[in-house]
Amino acid sequence: MPMGALPPGLTEAWHERAVILPALDKSIGWTRLASAKQFFPQAGIGHGRALRSLERFKELLQETAGPVEFGTAVSEEFRVFKSAGWDGQGGGVLFTAYCTPILNGSLTAQAEYAFPLYGLPGDLAKTKEGAILGQIIEGGYQPYPTRREIEAGFHLAKKGLEVVWLNDPIDAYIAHVNGSAVVELDDGSNYRLGYAGTNGRDYTSLGNELVLDGLMRKDQVSLTGIRTWARMNPDLVSEYLNRNDRYVFFTQIDGNPRGSLNVEVSPQRTLATDKTLFPRGALVYVDATLPLPSAAGRRGQAPFRQLMLDQDTGGAIRTAGRADIYLGIGPQAEQRAGATRSEGQLYYLFLEE
Repeated sequence: MPMGALPPGLTEAWHERAVILPALDKSIGWTRLASAKQFFPQAGIGHGRALRSLERFKELLQETAGPVEFGTAVSEEFRVFKSAGWDGQGGGVLFTAYCTPILNGSLTAQAEYAFPLYGLPGDLAKTKEGAILGQIIEGGYQPYPTRREIEAGFHLAKKGLEVVWLNDPIDAYIAHVNGSAVVELDDGSNYRLGYAGTNGRDYTSLGNELVLDGLMRKDQVSLTGIRTWARMNPDLVSEYLNRNDRYVFFTQIDGNPRGSLNVEVSPQRTLATDKTLFPRGALVYVDATLPLPSAAGRRGQAPFRQLMLDQDTGGAIRTAGRADIYLGIGPQAEQRAGATRSEGQLYYLFLEE
């Protein structure tokens, strides 16, 4: 729904130009592609308006003399749209977060490395836009096997699809949930993996399942809490992991992971949303609360009010009431992402027509 005034704090983007502009350029580059036009109009926003909005916002960041002039120009030229939220009428948006974890692994199966991540199987069909068609069978497609079916039937084993082996099933779960990983090998080198696709099945949250079955309180659900539960209940881990039908496939990458626009995601600047509802690559402003970095020796939450770019799609992000914030690479990002669950507001910025 459209609004009049700018969200409070948006003018601070002028002070953050150095980190915003590289992420903004990625959205501009993608939106300029001829192939991007097929995804518009979306939510009433045409391709031309989307591109002009990104380019003009960049000009204002670079050409205005300070935050006051910047804010005045944005308020005069742009229209702010508030997400319909969980109730379709501007209710809050639940923000979670994702990251690129750093995990221990091996390129070969060993006694201590027994949990593989797989590359994209040859019998999985996708459209050129990445939508999953299913498993290729004679005469067409059928739904691809679920996680439980893959694990129980060894559907992917011994086909040369293993890209890396990890030493903990929860590490493999974390890689699947986040869609990317940096794997530290025995020789000290890093092996970078990015998202290649999924089996097309729906995502089920491990934390939610543990809460539903009374094995964890809702306020205990975090990555740290799940790791603790798994260490104390090793016989239950496989059963609960297999309740998530979705299975993620990986590919080796150079550089940082890429989102669904095939541009590198930027820490604290890339947002993942439901792309059946929201325009790709767009300027967004997030007003939420995130955990403080534990490495700073602090506890608790702090406001997160930040200009971002809608550059990714989340496996669990469905409806206008959900969004996922990319927090970066490594243990601090993993700790914060695993503890992020915040209700806030989401705004989109487009030039007035």
